[in-house]
Amino acid sequence: MFITRFAPSPTGPLHLGHAYSAMLAHDRAQAEGGTFLLRIDDLDQSRCRPEWEAQIFDDLAWLGLDWPRPVLRQSTRLPRYRAALNILWDQGLLYHCFCSRADIRAAASAPQEGAPLLGPDGVNYPGTCRPTAPQNGPMPEGCALRLDMARACARLTNPLIYREKDDVITPRDLPETVGDVVLARREMGASYHLSVVVDDADQGITHVIRGEDLQEATQIHVLLQHLLGLPTPAYHHHALIRDDAGKRLAKRDDARAIATFRAEGASPQDIRAMVGL
Repeated sequence: MFITRFAPSPTGPLHLGHAYSAMLAHDRAQAEGGTFLLRIDDLDQSRCRPEWEAQIFDDLAWLGLDWPRPVLRQSTRLPRYRAALNILWDQGLLYHCFCSRADIRAAASAPQEGAPLLGPDGVNYPGTCRPTAPQNGPMPEGCALRLDMARACARLTNPLIYREKDDVITPRDLPETVGDVVLARREMGASYHLSVVVDDADQGITHVIRGEDLQEATQIHVLLQHLLGLPTPAYHHHALIRDDAGKRLAKRDDARAIATFRAEGASPQDIRAMVGL
C-alpha cells in the first residue's frame, strides 16, 4: 500500500510551494491507488492559529484534494513523543541543554573554533552542555533535550541507508555535518525531527514527498528510525517553487498565497499550470 502525507503548519497562508508539494503527493497517491493523508503540524502553539488551519482545509479542498478524516494533529500527541524520548533517554543518547540560540552562535563563532559549521538546523551545536558520560536518573522536564550524535552513531550495527527516488543514500559523518540536534524543545515538548519520525511510523507512511530544503534533515530522521526501531519510508525531495529572483517562497510571501490567487479569480487548473503540474 502506498501512503503519503502533507503536513503543513497553521502559522500563515499556504503559498504556491505548498500547493505544489500537496498536489504532487496527492497525484502520486492517486496514481498508485494509495492514500493521501493531511496532518497538521501545530506543535508551536504560540504561532499556530485556528483561522490558518481552517484556511488550509479550505485551500486544499478548493485545489481538488481529498483525505481521510479526522486528521492527525501533533498537539494531541505529546505523550507519544514523550514515550519515544524516554526510549532514547534510557539508551543514554539524550542530554539536557539550557543554551539559547545566542549562546550557540557565540560559542560556535569563538575565534578558537574557526568558522561555525552549518547543518540542517543552522549553526551546529558546539557541545556546550554535552556531558562526558550518559545521563542517569529520570528524564528531565522543562528543558531542551539534545541527541548525542556521536553516541547515537556508535550504537548502529549496520550502515544507515534510505531510498531517494531511484538511488540508495548512505549518510555519513553525522557528528560533524549535523551535530547534536534538538529532539525536545522546552516550550513545545518535541522538535520537528522527533515528531515527524514518530508520526510517519504511526500513520504507516510508506513514501515521504517533500521539498528539497528538507533533504539534509532526512539523514537525522533515518537515524532516529533506526534507534527507535521504526520503518524507513522511501523519500522523494522535489524542487522548490521560487520567486522571480530565485528565492524560495515563504509564508510571508502573501502575494503568492493560494487565497490571493483565488480572490483574483484563478482556478485550480491555473494553480497547476503555475507550478508546472
